[in-house]
Amino acid sequence: MSDYVNELMAMVKAKHPGEPEFHQAVMEVAESLALLFEKHPEYRTAKILERIIEPERVIIFRVPWVDDQGEININIGYRVEMNSAIGPYKGGLRFHPSVNLGILKFLAFEQVFKNSLTTLPMGGGKGGSDFDPKGKSDLKIMRFCQAFMSELFRHIGPNTDVPAGDIGVGGREIGYLFGQYKKLRNEFSGVLTGKGLNWGGSLIRPEATGYGAVYFASEMLATKGKTLEGKVCLVSGSGNVAQYTCEKLIELGAKPVTLSDSNGYIYDEEGIDREKLKFVMEMKNVRRGRIKEYTDKYKHAVYTPTDPNLDYNPLWNHKADCAFPSATQNEINGKDAQNLVKNGVFCVSEGANMPTTPDGVNIFLDNGILYGPGKAANAGGVAVSGLEMAQNSMRYSWTREEVDNRLKLIMKTIHRTCYDIAERFGTPGNYVNGANIGGFLKVADAMIDQGVV
Repeated sequence: MSDYVNELMAMVKAKHPGEPEFHQAVMEVAESLALLFEKHPEYRTAKILERIIEPERVIIFRVPWVDDQGEININIGYRVEMNSAIGPYKGGLRFHPSVNLGILKFLAFEQVFKNSLTTLPMGGGKGGSDFDPKGKSDLKIMRFCQAFMSELFRHIGPNTDVPAGDIGVGGREIGYLFGQYKKLRNEFSGVLTGKGLNWGGSLIRPEATGYGAVYFASEMLATKGKTLEGKVCLVSGSGNVAQYTCEKLIELGAKPVTLSDSNGYIYDEEGIDREKLKFVMEMKNVRRGRIKEYTDKYKHAVYTPTDPNLDYNPLWNHKADCAFPSATQNEINGKDAQNLVKNGVFCVSEGANMPTTPDGVNIFLDNGILYGPGKAANAGGVAVSGLEMAQNSMRYSWTREEVDNRLKLIMKTIHRTCYDIAERFGTPGNYVNGANIGGFLKVADAMIDQGVV
């Protein structure tokens, strides 16, 4: 099977050059699926993985817009519609200078398996632009979003492709995008998720990814007879995912001690409590401030600026029990993983997408760490997006408690699927294999049923 994986990766790199994140995502899945193909060669014969690797459709378009000063700006817009075997394409839009086609293909590929694991009928997609909303006025952001949607609207719809938010795309951006879609289509439909509560949004949607990562960690710990009560937790990021990861950790009796942004991170040995988290949320969500401000208010906390010359991230080099990488891809490398193990961390639940490099993943697995990969651990966000779609279809809203209970049940189901499949294929406790094989099977069976299309 190693020959098969090597041949597959040679093909992927030849067809998709210069896209290292995409190569990394495919490699991880292919290595897990080798276990499946040995027992079920019919999936290999049907070339299901090769078909999933190629997007069904890639849309690239220019986004010209005029800023507050009357200057013309041009950005690039993307939508990768990866796979629709089990439902309409579903996945976020990312607005960030780092966005390129390779990153969006990696995210869309991961999304296919993540959405499959939720048990909800959703295919996988991803999109975005190299536009940077950071520091821009609401008027500039509105103009860009309207220009972006003026092209994207042709390719999406509630039964075709339902985008959501991601990095750089929060409630404000979703509002502007939805308003333009409604104007152009002359219809009010559930075409975007993450909408405002008073016009079709779902309760718990902003919290869902962070909450879900914590629920998944709880399930992993329960297999060892442990809980999150009293556990010291390292959390990276300070956006939506990190904020609500902290909120749920505090609620369950754990003690988060770190948060970060691109400039650096804070370490609060006393723990981030509800009052401190409220300050962070106001600072990040309302004032759009930087995490360094935390230490201006809480003098005992320590701020460490990002040092690009270091080959490790000092945030992951503190004594702790659990880690929740919630910032971006490849933020934990092999050295970071070694530091986490050395400092006593025994549970890692990924709130971000593919935040751990292959070297880091191997170190976690070799040391018996309870490791929840992003496609399983952070599936709570898209799960509640799916619940928002269901509520839109019914023209009905569930209560906060109803949505939270459904989210908790979905995360339990995802965990059980990953746990059972890992055991079934002879790698007990390996949630990477469990998630990859579990997510693949549902999509693969649907593709076989639907023929070569």
